[in-house]
Amino acid sequence: MFLRFDRCIDLLESCPRRKINMSFAGHNARKRFGQHWLRDDSILEKIVAAADLENFDRVLEIGPGRGALTDKLLKSRVELVHCIEVDLDLIAGLKKRFAENSRFTLREGDALSVSLVPPDGIPVNKVVANIPYNITSPLLQRFIGRLGDPVVETYERLVLLLQKEVADRILSLPGQSSFSAMSVRLQLLANCRGVCEVPPSSFSPPPKVHSKVIVIEPFGVTKTLGVELGKKVEALVRTAFLSRRKKLKNTLIGLMPFNHLETLAYKQGISLDQRPQEIAPIQWVELAKGLQEWERN
Repeated sequence: MFLRFDRCIDLLESCPRRKINMSFAGHNARKRFGQHWLRDDSILEKIVAAADLENFDRVLEIGPGRGALTDKLLKSRVELVHCIEVDLDLIAGLKKRFAENSRFTLREGDALSVSLVPPDGIPVNKVVANIPYNITSPLLQRFIGRLGDPVVETYERLVLLLQKEVADRILSLPGQSSFSAMSVRLQLLANCRGVCEVPPSSFSPPPKVHSKVIVIEPFGVTKTLGVELGKKVEALVRTAFLSRRKKLKNTLIGLMPFNHLETLAYKQGISLDQRPQEIAPIQWVELAKGLQEWERN
């Protein structure tokens, strides 16, 4: 009985690798980790510039890969660059490449579950990373929290390379086709702006999608909506955007009597004949406040 060559490769990749010391030269990007090496030096420079790094900054990088962005970060004046890498085969190469730099630290593990704090116990204040596209949403939630569930320790700035479609949703304005529940959530949690677009040719291997660099500056706990109001906004937005093609009068009618709902919407300059993607984030907040007040009475 013979196994196909590609099946043999799959079996080899599924085996434990802790005893394997593979150099970067022998390491191929793995789809299961969403690995695409950014090789465009001009894009790397733009990412670092967007981070506006100072000598007191402590930076977190998720998925350093072979260390192209890591090297740029360490050549800046930052105090520390702390990396988290899940691919065991890259750990030894990263440690060897940056062994002489005392400002480099590395933790092995999944960024969705391991501690994001460096070994010295002092938190980082900025995140600069080309994050795996397949875990973008849960990573964003870990970095900046959710409506009604803010993180305790926030970052001053995140500079992230994302799939362009996701980045466009985050940055989209009301009325645009890409405006979504994600747009509302992120824009109520942080200031967001675009930096530059990145074509597939800037990576090795090239991904099948275009990418974009964005900056996210979280508002922090003191400027968020609070737990109760945040949860109300989240429930309202989720309900409306589940049927984004339907008018508000058809999706929100179950929340309160129609005449009360119509009066509440009118006060906020909203027509119930509008669709959810036409409503600005602050208008969702005001609708949630009105709904809370009606429920209390």
